[in-house]
Amino acid sequence: MNDHDDPTPGNLVATVRAVLPSLTPAAQAIARLILDDPGMVARSTITEFSAVSGTSEATIVRTARALGFAGYSQLRFALAAAVAREEPERLVPGDLGPDDPLTDVIAKVARAESEALADTSAQLNPDRLSAVIEAVAAARRVDVYGVGASGLVAVDMEQKLMRIGLSGHAFTDSHLALTSAALLRAQDVAVGVSTSGETPDVLAPMRVARKAGAATVAITNNPRSSLAELADHVLVSAGRETAFRPGALASRISQLLIVDCIFVGIAQRTFETSEAALRATRDVVDEYVADTRRRNR
Repeated sequence: MNDHDDPTPGNLVATVRAVLPSLTPAAQAIARLILDDPGMVARSTITEFSAVSGTSEATIVRTARALGFAGYSQLRFALAAAVAREEPERLVPGDLGPDDPLTDVIAKVARAESEALADTSAQLNPDRLSAVIEAVAAARRVDVYGVGASGLVAVDMEQKLMRIGLSGHAFTDSHLALTSAALLRAQDVAVGVSTSGETPDVLAPMRVARKAGAATVAITNNPRSSLAELADHVLVSAGRETAFRPGALASRISQLLIVDCIFVGIAQRTFETSEAALRATRDVVDEYVADTRRRNR
């Protein structure tokens, strides 16, 4: 698996959220404090933060390193920069409560979706995206695996690839996914979509595809997940799911952003053939709609 981007002020909070599930319980407690009050952490010495978090200084240093920093001082500097650059509500988006009025629900959901897009774009590495675009554009066949909300993203990728004349197939059924994965070859690409990166129905066909020799791509919120470990290329999304929003649009829209970037990148690299395919598919649908309207008059 490729190394991941170093955290920057623009994507630090997204990075902390992404790696949270892979941290130890003590490190998770520290990471949650960072998410809850990044300003407090930025102002605290390691001794002060140790007292607030109830963890040892050594654990704090290990957590900082797990987040990609050389030590706690570097983490503090990055948090201070993030706090200076962002509004407080941007850093700590309010979760939905059971008694929230609809006006608050609308505002919180809309903010979560816009933040998901901003965080994903901030941490989407152009070099890694380019490598995925090149692999998919040259592939004999592309399998995309996803279930639940991520399955909708898989279907969207299949539809987009089809529109520009590429052989893409979405699988939301684990048995069909395994069957297809077993038939992949070195010229093929397998894409696994999973917010957690731990979905068994996605991991199983990805393991089979990798064994078959296909190039593997992960689209996940967790760059340290089992799915990421299986992938030659990892693209990190940044949507956050909560108790009131499992399979939230924030998670799905960040994955869809990555799929759109892959689609546009391929269309750019294969402009003539992609344009012809888009025109042909658009024309045939337009003709069908026009014929249907005429028959229904």
